[in-house]
Amino acid sequence: MHILLTGGTGLIGRKLCQHWLAQGHQLTVWSRQPASVARLCGRAVRGIGRLEDLGSEPVDAIVNLAGAPIADRPWTDTRRQLLWKSRIGLTEQLLAWLEQREQRPAVLVSGSAVGYYGDGGERELTEQSQPVRKDFASDLCIAWEETAQRAEALGIRVVLVRTGLVLASEGGMLKRLKVPFKLGLGGPIGNGRQFMPWVHIDDQIALIDFLVHKADASGPYNACAPEPVRNREFARRLGRALHRPAFMPLPGLVLRATLGEMSDLLLGGQRARPVRLLAEGFGFRFNDLQTALDDLARRL
Repeated sequence: MHILLTGGTGLIGRKLCQHWLAQGHQLTVWSRQPASVARLCGRAVRGIGRLEDLGSEPVDAIVNLAGAPIADRPWTDTRRQLLWKSRIGLTEQLLAWLEQREQRPAVLVSGSAVGYYGDGGERELTEQSQPVRKDFASDLCIAWEETAQRAEALGIRVVLVRTGLVLASEGGMLKRLKVPFKLGLGGPIGNGRQFMPWVHIDDQIALIDFLVHKADASGPYNACAPEPVRNREFARRLGRALHRPAFMPLPGLVLRATLGEMSDLLLGGQRARPVRLLAEGFGFRFNDLQTALDDLARRL
């Protein structure tokens, strides 16, 4: 199978490349820095700077994960424009290219996030749930999904992966939390009651692979472990995995003063469950948060 990836040099993309190379698939990564693709993703992975570089070469599947990191810095007007362009703008470029092709892939797996729902409070959120409280992150996910779904008119199966907090030793949230927690400065954020829908990186890779190959999979899927936990419980369990205390709270007022609207990502949460994945036969390897953190802590 020939798989085209966007966002292939990111945390999830690199892991997908490792996984699919081991299975013998042909991989191409569309990147702003194609010369670095082989080094980051694997020597056998081809990097391209323009979609036109593929010519008429057949592509069997597209995995669209590109997007500037949403939590790296405050949402200034310039940052919002970049976040929008790197997701919706890039997906529109992908669609324009697909419209011109005679041969089209069977499936487009496109990124999204549980932020689609906004701050859900205590509500249990399944794929059938509508956004509870719209904010910039929610609007971004909604627009990204709506743009990707336009590929259905081209005869392409479209899967939307609403990813939770990906736990990995190589990057992401755990890498940011490692230093404060190892210094004994970790703890809950705000009141600590907000739900955190999490997923181990190995399960994230496995579920994307599952959705690419499942011929009748389409529409949105919550990509998170079956049991979300509250932020206070997450902090306690991470402290246990790192053998450190976790009682130093980060006040919500401080976050709001320093991060503005972006603080909603940390102070709000989603009690999201992967109802569709479970119903369609996907099995999570890491259902328990402590088991997942213990597995990753050895490599942190």
